[in-house]
Amino acid sequence: MKLKQRRKLVTYLNILDQPMRFNPFVFSRDFLLWAFLGLIGGVIAGIYWIGLDFLTHFLSVFEGWKVIPVMSLCGLLAGLIIHFIGDPGEIHLIVNNIRFNKGRLDPKNNPSMILSSLLCVASGGSLGPEAPLVQVTGSTGTWLGKLFRLKGEALRSLSIAGMASGFTALFGAPLGGSLFSLEILHHKHPVEYYEAIIPALVASCFSYLVFALVVHLGLGPIWDLSSYEYSGVFDFGYAVLFAMVGTAFGWSFIYCTKFFKTVFEKRPIPIYIKTFIGGMLLGIIAYYFPITRYFGHHQINELLNGSFTLPLLIAILISKIIAISITVTSGWRGGFIIPLFFVGATLGLIIHGLFPTINLTLAVVSCMAAINVCVTRTPMSTTILLTTLTGFGHFIPILFASLTAYFLAPRIPFINSQKDPLNRHSNNSSG
Repeated sequence: MKLKQRRKLVTYLNILDQPMRFNPFVFSRDFLLWAFLGLIGGVIAGIYWIGLDFLTHFLSVFEGWKVIPVMSLCGLLAGLIIHFIGDPGEIHLIVNNIRFNKGRLDPKNNPSMILSSLLCVASGGSLGPEAPLVQVTGSTGTWLGKLFRLKGEALRSLSIAGMASGFTALFGAPLGGSLFSLEILHHKHPVEYYEAIIPALVASCFSYLVFALVVHLGLGPIWDLSSYEYSGVFDFGYAVLFAMVGTAFGWSFIYCTKFFKTVFEKRPIPIYIKTFIGGMLLGIIAYYFPITRYFGHHQINELLNGSFTLPLLIAILISKIIAISITVTSGWRGGFIIPLFFVGATLGLIIHGLFPTINLTLAVVSCMAAINVCVTRTPMSTTILLTTLTGFGHFIPILFASLTAYFLAPRIPFINSQKDPLNRHSNNSSG
Protein backbone atom coordinates (compact mmCIF):
# COMPACT_ATOMS: atom_id res chain seq x y z
CA MET A 1 0.00 0.00 0.00
CA LYS A 2 1.41 3.42 -0.98
CA LEU A 3 2.21 6.05 1.67
CA LYS A 4 -0.61 8.40 0.58
CA GLN A 5 -3.17 5.60 0.74
CA ARG A 6 -2.00 4.64 4.22
CA ARG A 7 -2.30 8.22 5.40
CA LYS A 8 -5.85 8.45 4.02
CA LEU A 9 -6.80 5.18 5.73
CA VAL A 10 -5.39 6.40 9.07
CA THR A 11 -7.31 9.68 8.67
CA TYR A 12 -10.58 7.85 8.03
CA LEU A 13 -10.01 5.54 11.00
CA ASN A 14 -9.32 8.52 13.26
CA ILE A 15 -12.61 10.07 12.14
CA LEU A 16 -14.46 6.84 12.93
CA ASP A 17 -12.83 6.68 16.36
CA GLN A 18 -14.29 10.05 17.32
CA PRO A 19 -17.54 9.81 19.30
CA MET A 20 -20.80 11.01 17.77
CA ARG A 21 -21.66 14.45 19.08
CA PHE A 22 -25.41 13.87 19.09
CA ASN A 23 -27.17 10.53 18.84
CA PRO A 24 -30.43 9.93 20.75
CA PHE A 25 -30.60 6.28 19.63
CA VAL A 26 -28.95 3.02 20.62
CA PHE A 27 -27.79 2.88 16.99
CA SER A 28 -24.04 3.53 16.65
CA ARG A 29 -21.14 3.09 14.28
CA ASP A 30 -20.60 -0.38 15.74
CA PHE A 31 -23.88 -1.45 14.13
CA LEU A 32 -22.51 -0.44 10.72
CA LEU A 33 -19.36 -2.49 11.35
CA TRP A 34 -21.37 -5.57 12.38
CA ALA A 35 -23.69 -5.16 9.41
CA PHE A 36 -20.76 -4.75 7.02
CA LEU A 37 -19.19 -7.92 8.40
CA GLY A 38 -22.49 -9.74 7.88
CA LEU A 39 -22.67 -8.54 4.27
CA ILE A 40 -19.13 -9.78 3.64
CA GLY A 41 -19.92 -13.08 5.35
CA GLY A 42 -23.03 -13.54 3.23
CA VAL A 43 -21.09 -12.90 0.03
CA ILE A 44 -18.33 -15.33 1.07
CA ALA A 45 -20.87 -18.00 2.00
CA GLY A 46 -22.81 -17.47 -1.24
CA ILE A 47 -19.72 -17.78 -3.43
CA TYR A 48 -18.55 -20.84 -1.48
CA TRP A 49 -21.97 -22.49 -1.80
CA ILE A 50 -22.15 -21.84 -5.55
CA GLY A 51 -18.68 -23.32 -6.01
CA LEU A 52 -19.57 -26.29 -3.84
CA ASP A 53 -22.81 -26.88 -5.74
CA PHE A 54 -21.00 -26.77 -9.10
CA LEU A 55 -18.24 -29.15 -7.99
CA THR A 56 -20.75 -31.51 -6.36
CA HIS A 57 -22.79 -31.78 -9.57
CA PHE A 58 -19.60 -32.34 -11.55
CA LEU A 59 -18.45 -35.21 -9.31
CA SER A 60 -21.88 -36.72 -8.75
CA VAL A 61 -21.87 -38.28 -12.25
CA PHE A 62 -19.36 -40.82 -10.96
CA GLU A 63 -21.49 -43.55 -9.42
CA GLY A 64 -21.21 -47.25 -8.69
CA TRP A 65 -17.65 -48.54 -8.43
CA LYS A 66 -16.31 -45.28 -9.89
CA VAL A 67 -17.04 -43.50 -6.61
CA ILE A 68 -14.14 -45.37 -4.97
CA PRO A 69 -11.30 -44.02 -7.18
CA VAL A 70 -12.95 -40.56 -7.35
CA MET A 71 -13.14 -40.17 -3.58
CA SER A 72 -9.65 -41.62 -3.19
CA LEU A 73 -8.26 -39.11 -5.70
CA CYS A 74 -10.11 -36.21 -4.08
CA GLY A 75 -8.75 -37.26 -0.71
CA LEU A 76 -5.23 -37.35 -2.13
CA LEU A 77 -5.61 -33.89 -3.68
CA ALA A 78 -7.04 -32.45 -0.47
CA GLY A 79 -4.12 -33.92 1.46
CA LEU A 80 -1.59 -32.44 -0.97
CA ILE A 81 -3.24 -29.03 -0.60
CA ILE A 82 -2.98 -29.25 3.18
CA HIS A 83 0.61 -30.51 2.97
CA PHE A 84 1.90 -27.78 0.65
CA ILE A 85 -0.31 -24.77 1.48
CA GLY A 86 -0.72 -25.37 5.21
CA ASP A 87 -2.92 -27.15 7.73
CA PRO A 88 -6.08 -25.07 8.28
CA GLY A 89 -6.99 -26.96 11.45
CA GLU A 90 -10.44 -28.11 12.49
CA ILE A 91 -13.29 -26.92 14.73
CA HIS A 92 -11.07 -27.65 17.75
CA LEU A 93 -8.58 -25.03 16.59
CA ILE A 94 -11.29 -22.43 15.93
CA VAL A 95 -12.75 -22.84 19.43
CA ASN A 96 -9.27 -22.82 20.95
CA ASN A 97 -8.27 -19.57 19.22
CA ILE A 98 -11.48 -17.79 20.23
CA ARG A 99 -11.13 -18.84 23.87
CA PHE A 100 -7.39 -18.79 24.46
CA ASN A 101 -5.87 -16.69 21.65
CA LYS A 102 -7.75 -13.45 22.37
CA GLY A 103 -10.34 -14.23 19.73
CA ARG A 104 -7.94 -14.14 16.79
CA LEU A 105 -8.56 -16.43 13.80
CA ASP A 106 -5.72 -16.43 11.28
CA PRO A 107 -6.85 -15.63 7.69
CA LYS A 108 -3.69 -17.15 6.21
CA ASN A 109 -5.22 -20.62 6.61
CA ASN A 110 -8.27 -19.75 4.51
CA PRO A 111 -6.96 -20.79 1.05
CA SER A 112 -6.07 -24.26 2.31
CA MET A 113 -9.38 -24.60 4.16
CA ILE A 114 -11.46 -23.48 1.17
CA LEU A 115 -9.75 -25.67 -1.43
CA SER A 116 -9.42 -28.81 0.70
CA SER A 117 -12.96 -28.60 2.09
CA LEU A 118 -14.48 -28.07 -1.36
CA LEU A 119 -12.87 -31.31 -2.54
CA CYS A 120 -13.82 -33.22 0.61
CA VAL A 121 -17.44 -32.07 0.79
CA ALA A 122 -18.18 -32.10 -2.95
CA SER A 123 -16.75 -35.58 -3.54
CA GLY A 124 -19.03 -37.09 -0.90
CA GLY A 125 -17.28 -36.91 2.45
CA SER A 126 -19.49 -37.21 5.53
CA LEU A 127 -18.67 -33.70 6.72
CA GLY A 128 -20.53 -30.50 5.86
CA PRO A 129 -19.41 -26.99 4.89
CA GLU A 130 -20.21 -25.38 8.26
CA ALA A 131 -16.69 -25.60 9.72
CA PRO A 132 -14.96 -24.16 6.60
CA LEU A 133 -17.49 -21.33 6.42
CA VAL A 134 -17.04 -20.54 10.11
CA GLN A 135 -13.25 -20.49 9.75
CA VAL A 136 -13.35 -18.14 6.77
CA THR A 137 -16.05 -15.76 8.01
CA GLY A 138 -14.67 -15.76 11.56
CA SER A 139 -11.16 -14.90 10.35
CA THR A 140 -12.71 -12.18 8.19
CA GLY A 141 -14.11 -10.72 11.42
CA THR A 142 -10.63 -10.83 12.95
CA TRP A 143 -9.15 -9.11 9.89
CA LEU A 144 -11.82 -6.42 9.93
CA GLY A 145 -11.32 -5.87 13.66
CA LYS A 146 -7.58 -5.40 13.21
CA LEU A 147 -8.24 -3.00 10.32
CA PHE A 148 -10.35 -0.85 12.64
CA ARG A 149 -7.82 -1.27 15.45
CA LEU A 150 -10.09 -3.18 17.80
CA LYS A 151 -8.59 -4.97 20.78
CA GLY A 152 -9.63 -7.24 23.62
CA GLU A 153 -13.27 -8.22 23.84
CA ALA A 154 -14.23 -5.96 20.92
CA LEU A 155 -11.95 -7.95 18.60
CA ARG A 156 -13.15 -11.27 20.03
CA SER A 157 -16.78 -10.20 19.59
CA LEU A 158 -16.20 -9.34 15.94
CA SER A 159 -14.58 -12.73 15.32
CA ILE A 160 -17.55 -14.46 16.96
CA ALA A 161 -19.93 -12.31 14.89
CA GLY A 162 -18.09 -13.48 11.78
CA MET A 163 -18.49 -17.10 12.90
CA ALA A 164 -22.20 -16.52 13.47
CA SER A 165 -22.62 -15.12 9.95
CA GLY A 166 -21.11 -18.34 8.57
CA PHE A 167 -23.34 -20.60 10.67
CA THR A 168 -26.42 -18.58 9.75
CA ALA A 169 -25.75 -18.62 6.02
CA LEU A 170 -25.71 -22.41 6.00
CA PHE A 171 -28.54 -23.07 8.45
CA GLY A 172 -30.79 -20.17 7.47
CA ALA A 173 -31.49 -19.41 11.13
CA PRO A 174 -30.02 -16.10 12.40
CA LEU A 175 -30.98 -16.67 16.04
CA GLY A 176 -29.91 -20.31 16.10
CA GLY A 177 -26.68 -19.59 14.24
CA SER A 178 -25.80 -16.74 16.60
CA LEU A 179 -26.40 -18.83 19.72
CA PHE A 180 -24.51 -21.78 18.24
CA SER A 181 -21.41 -19.64 17.66
CA LEU A 182 -21.51 -18.67 21.37
CA GLU A 183 -22.59 -21.97 22.88
CA ILE A 184 -20.03 -24.15 21.11
CA LEU A 185 -17.23 -22.06 22.65
CA HIS A 186 -18.11 -22.91 26.24
CA HIS A 187 -20.98 -25.30 26.89
CA LYS A 188 -21.08 -24.59 30.65
CA HIS A 189 -21.13 -20.83 30.27
CA PRO A 190 -22.77 -20.06 26.90
CA VAL A 191 -23.09 -16.35 27.75
CA GLU A 192 -19.45 -16.00 28.82
CA TYR A 193 -18.93 -13.84 25.76
CA TYR A 194 -22.19 -11.95 26.21
CA GLU A 195 -20.71 -8.84 24.57
CA ALA A 196 -20.82 -10.75 21.27
CA ILE A 197 -24.55 -11.57 21.34
CA ILE A 198 -25.81 -8.39 19.63
CA PRO A 199 -22.91 -8.22 17.12
CA ALA A 200 -23.55 -11.88 16.24
CA LEU A 201 -27.28 -11.29 15.74
CA VAL A 202 -26.74 -8.24 13.54
CA ALA A 203 -24.05 -9.93 11.43
CA SER A 204 -26.21 -13.06 11.12
CA CYS A 205 -29.26 -11.18 9.87
CA PHE A 206 -27.31 -9.33 7.18
CA SER A 207 -25.41 -12.49 6.21
CA TYR A 208 -28.67 -14.40 5.83
CA LEU A 209 -30.14 -11.63 3.67
CA VAL A 210 -27.19 -11.59 1.27
CA PHE A 211 -26.87 -15.38 1.16
CA ALA A 212 -30.57 -15.74 0.37
CA LEU A 213 -30.21 -13.26 -2.49
CA VAL A 214 -27.10 -14.93 -3.90
CA VAL A 215 -28.35 -18.54 -3.85
CA HIS A 216 -32.07 -17.70 -4.22
CA LEU A 217 -32.88 -19.23 -0.86
CA GLY A 218 -36.53 -19.32 0.13
CA LEU A 219 -38.12 -19.21 3.56
CA GLY A 220 -39.33 -22.45 5.09
CA PRO A 221 -37.96 -25.69 6.56
CA ILE A 222 -35.25 -27.66 4.80
CA TRP A 223 -36.54 -30.93 6.23
CA ASP A 224 -40.30 -30.89 6.61
CA LEU A 225 -41.38 -32.37 9.95
CA SER A 226 -44.27 -29.97 10.46
CA SER A 227 -46.88 -32.76 10.53
CA TYR A 228 -46.42 -33.28 14.28
CA GLU A 229 -49.54 -32.86 16.41
CA TYR A 230 -49.27 -32.53 20.18
CA SER A 231 -51.10 -35.39 21.89
CA GLY A 232 -50.54 -34.61 25.56
CA VAL A 233 -47.91 -34.37 28.28
CA PHE A 234 -46.76 -37.92 27.56
CA ASP A 235 -45.06 -36.52 24.46
CA PHE A 236 -42.47 -34.93 26.73
CA GLY A 237 -41.77 -38.34 28.26
CA TYR A 238 -41.44 -39.87 24.81
CA ALA A 239 -39.04 -37.08 23.80
CA VAL A 240 -36.87 -37.90 26.82
CA LEU A 241 -36.89 -41.63 26.01
CA PHE A 242 -36.02 -41.01 22.36
CA ALA A 243 -33.26 -38.64 23.49
CA MET A 244 -31.78 -41.32 25.75
CA VAL A 245 -31.53 -43.66 22.77
CA GLY A 246 -30.05 -40.87 20.64
CA THR A 247 -27.52 -40.03 23.35
CA ALA A 248 -26.41 -43.67 23.48
CA PHE A 249 -25.63 -43.48 19.78
CA GLY A 250 -23.87 -40.18 20.39
CA TRP A 251 -21.58 -42.03 22.78
CA SER A 252 -21.13 -44.72 20.13
CA PHE A 253 -20.06 -42.11 17.58
CA ILE A 254 -17.56 -40.59 20.03
CA TYR A 255 -15.96 -43.95 20.80
CA CYS A 256 -15.99 -44.94 17.13
CA THR A 257 -14.15 -41.72 16.31
CA LYS A 258 -11.60 -42.37 19.07
CA PHE A 259 -11.01 -45.85 17.65
CA PHE A 260 -10.31 -44.60 14.13
CA LYS A 261 -8.18 -41.78 15.52
CA THR A 262 -6.02 -44.39 17.22
CA VAL A 263 -5.81 -46.35 13.97
CA PHE A 264 -4.80 -43.36 11.83
CA GLU A 265 -2.30 -42.07 14.39
CA LYS A 266 -0.71 -45.43 15.11
CA ARG A 267 2.07 -44.66 12.66
CA PRO A 268 3.18 -41.20 11.52
CA ILE A 269 2.26 -40.98 7.84
CA PRO A 270 1.98 -37.94 5.54
CA ILE A 271 -1.39 -36.21 5.58
CA TYR A 272 -1.98 -36.91 1.88
CA ILE A 273 -1.57 -40.65 2.42
CA LYS A 274 -4.00 -40.49 5.34
CA THR A 275 -6.61 -38.55 3.32
CA PHE A 276 -6.13 -40.96 0.39
CA ILE A 277 -6.82 -43.97 2.62
CA GLY A 278 -9.79 -42.17 4.15
CA GLY A 279 -11.18 -41.42 0.69
CA MET A 280 -10.84 -45.02 -0.38
CA LEU A 281 -12.69 -46.29 2.71
CA LEU A 282 -15.42 -43.67 2.28
CA GLY A 283 -15.77 -44.64 -1.37
CA ILE A 284 -16.26 -48.29 -0.43
CA ILE A 285 -19.00 -47.35 2.06
CA ALA A 286 -20.66 -45.07 -0.50
CA TYR A 287 -20.55 -47.85 -3.10
CA TYR A 288 -22.56 -50.22 -0.90
CA PHE A 289 -24.78 -47.52 0.67
CA PRO A 290 -25.05 -44.57 -1.74
CA ILE A 291 -27.29 -42.56 0.62
CA THR A 292 -24.39 -42.28 3.08
CA ARG A 293 -22.40 -40.30 0.52
CA TYR A 294 -22.33 -36.53 1.12
CA PHE A 295 -23.07 -34.68 4.34
CA GLY A 296 -26.82 -35.19 4.45
CA HIS A 297 -28.34 -31.85 3.43
CA HIS A 298 -30.48 -33.47 0.72
CA GLN A 299 -30.14 -37.06 1.89
CA ILE A 300 -32.24 -36.46 5.02
CA ASN A 301 -35.22 -35.69 2.79
CA GLU A 302 -34.51 -38.91 0.86
CA LEU A 303 -34.70 -40.78 4.15
CA LEU A 304 -37.91 -39.09 5.29
CA ASN A 305 -39.67 -39.50 1.94
CA GLY A 306 -38.33 -42.92 1.00
CA SER A 307 -39.41 -46.41 1.95
CA PHE A 308 -36.48 -48.25 3.52
CA THR A 309 -36.67 -51.62 5.18
CA LEU A 310 -35.68 -51.87 8.84
CA PRO A 311 -32.51 -53.94 8.19
CA LEU A 312 -31.42 -51.43 5.53
CA LEU A 313 -31.97 -48.50 7.92
CA ILE A 314 -29.85 -50.23 10.56
CA ALA A 315 -27.08 -50.82 8.00
CA ILE A 316 -27.29 -47.16 6.91
CA LEU A 317 -27.07 -45.99 10.53
CA ILE A 318 -23.96 -48.03 11.30
CA SER A 319 -22.32 -47.16 7.97
CA LYS A 320 -22.95 -43.43 8.43
CA ILE A 321 -21.48 -43.37 11.92
CA ILE A 322 -18.38 -45.15 10.61
CA ALA A 323 -18.22 -42.81 7.60
CA ILE A 324 -18.35 -39.67 9.75
CA SER A 325 -15.70 -41.09 12.10
CA ILE A 326 -13.37 -41.91 9.20
CA THR A 327 -13.92 -38.49 7.65
CA VAL A 328 -13.14 -36.72 10.93
CA THR A 329 -10.01 -38.73 11.75
CA SER A 330 -8.43 -39.21 8.30
CA GLY A 331 -7.72 -35.53 7.72
CA TRP A 332 -10.73 -34.65 5.59
CA ARG A 333 -12.05 -31.15 6.21
CA GLY A 334 -15.60 -30.11 7.11
CA GLY A 335 -18.13 -29.99 9.94
CA PHE A 336 -20.13 -32.83 11.49
CA ILE A 337 -23.34 -31.06 12.58
CA ILE A 338 -25.59 -31.89 9.61
CA PRO A 339 -24.14 -35.43 9.27
CA LEU A 340 -25.10 -36.01 12.90
CA PHE A 341 -28.62 -34.78 12.10
CA PHE A 342 -28.69 -37.46 9.38
CA VAL A 343 -27.74 -40.12 11.92
CA GLY A 344 -30.46 -38.87 14.26
CA ALA A 345 -33.08 -38.96 11.50
CA THR A 346 -32.10 -42.53 10.60
CA LEU A 347 -32.31 -43.57 14.24
CA GLY A 348 -35.77 -42.01 14.57
CA LEU A 349 -36.97 -43.98 11.55
CA ILE A 350 -35.58 -47.19 13.06
CA ILE A 351 -37.39 -46.56 16.35
CA HIS A 352 -40.63 -45.95 14.44
CA GLY A 353 -40.03 -49.13 12.46
CA LEU A 354 -39.71 -51.10 15.70
CA PHE A 355 -42.68 -49.37 17.34
CA PRO A 356 -45.04 -48.19 14.57
CA THR A 357 -47.58 -46.67 16.99
CA ILE A 358 -45.25 -43.91 18.18
CA ASN A 359 -45.18 -40.47 16.57
CA LEU A 360 -42.65 -40.56 13.73
CA THR A 361 -41.84 -36.84 13.60
CA LEU A 362 -41.34 -36.65 17.38
CA ALA A 363 -38.98 -39.64 17.29
CA VAL A 364 -36.97 -38.23 14.38
CA VAL A 365 -36.56 -34.70 15.71
CA SER A 366 -35.78 -35.89 19.26
CA CYS A 367 -33.03 -38.20 18.03
CA MET A 368 -31.63 -35.49 15.75
CA ALA A 369 -31.42 -33.11 18.71
CA ALA A 370 -30.02 -35.67 21.11
CA ILE A 371 -27.10 -36.98 19.09
CA ASN A 372 -25.98 -33.48 18.08
CA VAL A 373 -26.20 -32.11 21.63
CA CYS A 374 -24.37 -35.15 23.02
CA VAL A 375 -21.43 -34.42 20.73
CA THR A 376 -21.42 -30.59 20.53
CA ARG A 377 -22.88 -29.62 23.96
CA THR A 378 -25.22 -27.03 22.42
CA PRO A 379 -28.75 -27.62 23.83
CA MET A 380 -30.14 -24.10 23.33
CA SER A 381 -28.99 -23.45 19.79
CA THR A 382 -29.69 -27.00 18.62
CA THR A 383 -33.29 -26.64 19.80
CA ILE A 384 -33.73 -23.37 17.91
CA LEU A 385 -31.94 -24.66 14.80
CA LEU A 386 -34.08 -27.78 14.56
CA THR A 387 -37.27 -25.81 15.11
CA THR A 388 -36.31 -23.64 12.13
CA LEU A 389 -34.85 -26.34 9.90
CA THR A 390 -37.66 -28.88 10.34
CA GLY A 391 -40.72 -26.66 10.73
CA PHE A 392 -41.47 -28.59 13.94
CA GLY A 393 -43.94 -26.17 15.47
CA HIS A 394 -43.59 -27.22 19.10
CA PHE A 395 -40.45 -25.92 20.76
CA ILE A 396 -40.64 -27.62 24.17
CA PRO A 397 -40.37 -31.35 23.19
CA ILE A 398 -37.13 -30.60 21.32
CA LEU A 399 -35.84 -28.71 24.35
CA PHE A 400 -36.61 -31.71 26.59
CA ALA A 401 -34.68 -33.96 24.21
CA SER A 402 -31.75 -31.53 24.01
CA LEU A 403 -31.47 -31.12 27.78
CA THR A 404 -31.65 -34.89 28.29
CA ALA A 405 -28.77 -35.41 25.88
CA TYR A 406 -26.78 -32.57 27.44
CA PHE A 407 -26.89 -34.03 30.94
CA LEU A 408 -26.27 -37.59 29.74
CA ALA A 409 -23.32 -36.61 27.52
CA PRO A 410 -19.78 -37.74 28.42
CA ARG A 411 -18.09 -35.64 31.10
CA ILE A 412 -15.09 -35.07 28.81
CA PRO A 413 -16.27 -33.07 25.74
CA PHE A 414 -15.77 -34.48 22.25
CA ILE A 415 -14.48 -31.06 21.14
CA ASN A 416 -11.26 -30.91 23.13
CA SER A 417 -11.14 -27.10 23.24
CA GLN A 418 -14.45 -27.00 25.14
CA LYS A 419 -12.71 -28.31 28.24
CA ASP A 420 -12.11 -25.95 31.12
CA PRO A 421 -8.51 -24.62 31.17
CA LEU A 422 -7.76 -26.41 34.48
CA ASN A 423 -9.08 -29.72 33.17
CA ARG A 424 -7.13 -29.29 29.95
CA HIS A 425 -3.94 -28.73 31.93
CA SER A 426 -4.50 -31.68 34.25
CA ASN A 427 -5.37 -33.99 31.36
CA ASN A 428 -2.26 -32.95 29.45
CA SER A 429 -0.11 -33.44 32.54
CA SER A 430 -1.53 -36.87 33.27
CA GLY A 431 -1.17 -37.90 29.63
